[in-house]
Amino acid sequence: MAALNYREIRKDFPILQTTMNGKPLVFLDSAASSQKPQRVIDVFSDYYRCRNANIHRGAYRLSYEATDLFEHTRNRMARFINAEAPECCIFTRNATESINLVAYSWGDANLEAGDEILVSEMEHHSNLVPWMMLAERKGAKLRHIPLTDDARFDYNRLDEVINAKTRIIAVAHMSNVTGTIHNLKLLAARARSVGALFLVDGAQGASHLRVDVRDIDCDFYAISAHKMLGPTGVGVLYG
Repeated sequence: MAALNYREIRKDFPILQTTMNGKPLVFLDSAASSQKPQRVIDVFSDYYRCRNANIHRGAYRLSYEATDLFEHTRNRMARFINAEAPECCIFTRNATESINLVAYSWGDANLEAGDEILVSEMEHHSNLVPWMMLAERKGAKLRHIPLTDDARFDYNRLDEVINAKTRIIAVAHMSNVTGTIHNLKLLAARARSVGALFLVDGAQGASHLRVDVRDIDCDFYAISAHKMLGPTGVGVLYG
């Protein structure tokens, strides 16, 4: 396989044509928010110049066109993560909102005092704070997957934290700090064994890995577009 030509790739990103302190800009914070290629900028510019309208609510051409684009995008997202149907994907503002939707809807409706939520100490705050707040609201217990000395999940100790009281397991697909990729299929199977739901924070995973939600067997998968060369303010919740 031919090596990537990084000079050609850089040309796709207008911001990388600028300089910092007299030197070409090198951006190394894409795990927080990625830069946008010209193609993405052009598509959004075209939408706001030529197609901007409310979706599903207008009886006129622009609204029909915007609705078609919206549903086409939903269909492509469903194929991108191998969802069962486009209706399994809803648009949000980011992965943070996606996770909060689950915590405030399913969590408030189903969690009871004494139930347990399982996360890890490796989680981004977006997949930690909503569960901390839910546990406080409902009188539930927040538990953490034990880690090994090299900051990986200690799968040999899952019996210590997964039991009949576990209602949901929520972990990142891939760490935004270490890049560690977790064994999601194993965690999904353990969740199923006790009747718990399984949520994956895919903010990093969807950016770098081939995602197949049916193969993972997760109940929810959260995505942020701005971490995968897309716009800020667009997210997806699969469920």
